[in-house]
Amino acid sequence: QLQLVDSGGGLVQPGGSLTLSCKASKYTIDLFAIGWYRQVPGKEREGVSCISSRGDKTRFVDSVKDRFTISRDNAQNTVWMQMHNLQPEDTGVYFCAADPGGSECRPYAISSRGQGTQVTVSS
Repeated sequence: QLQLVDSGGGLVQPGGSLTLSCKASKYTIDLFAIGWYRQVPGKEREGVSCISSRGDKTRFVDSVKDRFTISRDNAQNTVWMQMHNLQPEDTGVYFCAADPGGSECRPYAISSRGQGTQVTVSS
């Protein structure tokens, strides 16, 4: 089974930036769409971004458009999410997840996920 390890979270002031990494092992990510999800206590899990298996399609939740980007390098078996102009409402545990469908990120079709990395935006 594809194994994912996400990292890069931390404490940052409003307006700051972070880059999250999702490193895969056991198998290559070539055929998987990879998404980033955010979990906040008391709220439903939210899909934040998604990149297709070939990297030709990306999607973002409206609240992060123009602030977050997502990229991948299949040769490095890694996906990144760059987060800019972070705001307190971006706080949460972020985890990456793989969808074997390849073209989109379907929460119900997650086959593997990372353990999560905490992002805290606070002054």
